[in-house]
Amino acid sequence: MRPARVLLAAFALTAAVDLTALAVGSDTGHALAKPLLMPLLAAHAHLRGAPRLLPVALLLGWAGDVLLLSDADPAFLAGMASFAAGHVCYLALFRRYGKEDRTANGTPRARGARIRLAGVYALALAGTLAALWSGLPTQLRVPVAGYSLLLTAMAYRATALGLLAGAGGAFFLLSDTLIATGVADLPQLPRPDLWIMLTYLAAQWLLTGGVLAAARTGTPPPVTSSGSVPATR
Repeated sequence: MRPARVLLAAFALTAAVDLTALAVGSDTGHALAKPLLMPLLAAHAHLRGAPRLLPVALLLGWAGDVLLLSDADPAFLAGMASFAAGHVCYLALFRRYGKEDRTANGTPRARGARIRLAGVYALALAGTLAALWSGLPTQLRVPVAGYSLLLTAMAYRATALGLLAGAGGAFFLLSDTLIATGVADLPQLPRPDLWIMLTYLAAQWLLTGGVLAAARTGTPPPVTSSGSVPATR
């Protein structure tokens, strides 16, 4: 466990450097620190025995991070596609390890509670797209809408792994919403890049912790001879 802890400490230190650089307006510090973050977290997860898809999701996030260092539209679209692929990996992990039909103490969760939570995320998606739509460049509207749907699904499904991963999904949704408000020229918080990065780093760290905990304590469904996972619900 010692190398894994060293990597986690290196991730935390690099995150502090990156956030400090954003706080003081150092583009150079941010450009140097940002590309190191997800590889450190992915290596930590790997050494903790993470399911293979977790480091893959984090490294897809790394590719998105690097691409978003550019302000060009093609780089933005490519970065969004990379993050989208990472969300697909997370969705596969949530399906494999999630227990959305159970509460934290193992008792059945009411179907109504799941429906209400899904409704909250659906309203958040609809409200966000309505606010963004007119301000988005025409060529980005459909890609942003599709990505937003996938991101919202990931955030909702993250709750199947419990509070830790659920909070991570919510922070990811918030972080990307902050990015989208900038693209749509909506009013911004002071130092918007700082808040985007802070919520993003919290999201990836919480999702990593949630998946590691679920993989450690849960038993995934058996895989059939055809390679598919049989339905359990």
